[in-house]
Amino acid sequence: MAPRNSIGPKPTAAPLLAAVVSGKASRHAKRFLAMAGNIGAGKTTAAKLVSRKLGYELFDEPVIDNRFLKDYYSDMKRWSFTLQLEFLLRRVEHHELIHTVGKSCVQDRTLYEDPEIFAKYLHGLGHMDNRELELYYEYFDRLNANLPRPAHVIYFSVPDVEVLLGRIQTRGRKEERGIGQDFLRGLNGYYQALPSILKSKYGIDTLTIDASQIDIRTQTGRDELLDRVTTFVGR
Repeated sequence: MAPRNSIGPKPTAAPLLAAVVSGKASRHAKRFLAMAGNIGAGKTTAAKLVSRKLGYELFDEPVIDNRFLKDYYSDMKRWSFTLQLEFLLRRVEHHELIHTVGKSCVQDRTLYEDPEIFAKYLHGLGHMDNRELELYYEYFDRLNANLPRPAHVIYFSVPDVEVLLGRIQTRGRKEERGIGQDFLRGLNGYYQALPSILKSKYGIDTLTIDASQIDIRTQTGRDELLDRVTTFVGR
């Protein structure tokens, strides 16, 4: 069996939609933008804002209707592998649909955060064993082989986990009531390397925004975010 530090998703071939992925499409070309960040970082709010103001088709994170999420938060060791496969399938479906949509699209959480952050973290915590992690990556490598990739990712960084926890509590999802600071802090540790991983392994440019410094509930915050996004994607 491979040692733990050798387990991981494999680099894949160049994706479809080359013009979108390269970021060299014309001003009015279809764009594929994705949001990334820890739980409670503000991805959903930002994705909805981009969809509403810039006219992008919104692909929500498949959380509300997830059939395993409640069980996962009550018993992570039992349900981590199952939940990761569920998220993988739903996000792959998103990428397949995005390929068929004729307009620009924004995705709430990237496909790559699960294999590069959540699966590794849950494995490190002992919630997934080596066999489960290896099997998960086999599924990921097979399903991801020919998927279109986002041209750009917006990564919302929130260094202070108390801010994350406060936002989680404010939105009040029942399934997330048991999330604690230590769990979020561990995820933050993995997220620090995400921009470089997205660039080196997947060829995706990332804009990092300190979401604790921008309040997109205010008009000033919304304007600043939209200005940075449009400059980044080259609209």
